Amino acid sequence: MSGGYPKVKLSEVLSIVERPITPKPGVNYRQLGVKLWGQGAYERDILEGSNTRYTSLFQVEKDDVVVNKIWARNGSVAVVQPELSGCYVSAEFPTFVTDKFQLLPKWMDLLTKSQRFWSQCNEKSQGTSGKNRIRSEQFLQIEIPLPSLDKQRRLIAYIDGLTKSAMSVLRLQNEATLLSDHILDSDFQITLTNGKEKKNWEYDKLSNFVSVNPKRDAIHLGINDEVSFIPMRAVDDKTGRIIWPEVRKLSEVSTGYTFFKENDVIFARITPCMENGKSAIAEKLINGVGFGSTEFIVLRPNGRILPEWLHYVIRSKDFRQNAEANFKGTAGQQRVPISFISSVIIPVPPLNEQKKLIEYFNNINYSLYRIKKINFDMLAEIKAFIPSILNKAYTGEL
Repeated sequence: MSGGYPKVKLSEVLSIVERPITPKPGVNYRQLGVKLWGQGAYERDILEGSNTRYTSLFQVEKDDVVVNKIWARNGSVAVVQPELSGCYVSAEFPTFVTDKFQLLPKWMDLLTKSQRFWSQCNEKSQGTSGKNRIRSEQFLQIEIPLPSLDKQRRLIAYIDGLTKSAMSVLRLQNEATLLSDHILDSDFQITLTNGKEKKNWEYDKLSNFVSVNPKRDAIHLGINDEVSFIPMRAVDDKTGRIIWPEVRKLSEVSTGYTFFKENDVIFARITPCMENGKSAIAEKLINGVGFGSTEFIVLRPNGRILPEWLHYVIRSKDFRQNAEANFKGTAGQQRVPISFISSVIIPVPPLNEQKKLIEYFNNINYSLYRIKKINFDMLAEIKAFIPSILNKAYTGEL
């Protein structure tokens, strides 16, 4: 399946089409949007006729090619799928129909997902008035490869087959990742259940093992000394580690942020960060101190519990579900109350047993990390594979 294909300008295979209507008060109109980077069209919110500044809206139909004038340079071009037929766009989204005797809509759809097509959209957008909008006549000057209809059909079937295979691998990859997370949490819950039968395990309020949001210690640093700064985004919810720490001067963060120090455990109290598992042990802090989001609760072990054991407990599924059930606040701004954190009962083995269990679960975590690393690398390869296939189709190498 190799060989070059003839190139044609879009003006030879596309024609602009307009199906205008005048918006009427009391009538709802389905709005169509176009995602960036060839991700296709989608249905936006419903627009009531009196809530638009446009005097005209334009209906789109199945197989239309819709262009976002402003963001075409970033791949915001799409072919309308059947379920979106009947949606409306403004004049900022010029619409075209394909000459189906030369160009199959599905072939056009594949081309809109290629880097070469995006590059041409970007080139044609340069220097135009109004934030680099692409005009219809410029869009129609873009060149595309145009094999015969029969060849288009065979290429479409070939690429669809490869895409389906890649997506199947991706689904398996996601399932493997979810299973690995389940294995760790399930094993931890079994350990806690077995611990209830041991007389030397303590079951007591969390506040009896840690200081909750302890008062700030004296900081013997100059205002220009560097410290660690941990915004919420710096904590990885998949691993429970700080992976994107920032470095700030003490003067920049000493007020208005949460203070913690080495080996404290920080716990996100706000939704959805808490449910997702955003918590971490504060480690390798610059000058031993850190500052971060005000949405962190700080837990400082008092010597009866190790930071690693505490972290396993608060990251466990049962603990997070219990915390979620005690949320306070309005939707979207719900938080775990300090009263819950202070009074929740947690299991704490003797220190020597904590150390053994931490080592055991760390080993499991490392094995699961390796599985996830393999899955992550596979995902990256899959994501690169599809664009490379589309690029070959565009250049006639398939």
